Amino acid sequence: MSCDPLPGADGTGRRAWVVFRGDAELWWLRLLRPGFRHCFAILNDGRYWVLVDPLAPFTDVEVLDLPAAYDLPGWFREKGMAVAPAPLRRGLTRPAPWAPFTCVEAVKRLLGLHAPGVLTPWQLYRRLGAAAAV
Repeated sequence: MSCDPLPGADGTGRRAWVVFRGDAELWWLRLLRPGFRHCFAILNDGRYWVLVDPLAPFTDVEVLDLPAAYDLPGWFREKGMAVAPAPLRRGLTRPAPWAPFTCVEAVKRLLGLHAPGVLTPWQLYRRLGAAAAV
């Protein structure tokens, strides 16, 4: 099954960041690195801010009522969260590798990041940091 891409779906003009949080409502998330127990994505297409937050019971998707020029990544940093810019990869033809559905896997799929060894928010943060240094 094939779908026509949405306008701007090639990534032109669209920017993404991944936000990492340290709080953990689920007990087993406390086993993960402090400060990196959950992640979600924010996107800006030059007109709108969109938040995609893959939670355990559901995925929250919100178009935020903010000016496009607002520094939303900076706002999350001021709240003490780590924020990493992330490339949007489009035009991929191979399916992403199989992995359990977690916040990390949901964000990787949103970004188009095929990284089977990246399983935790801390690993994703390090991977995005390495990509930003290139």
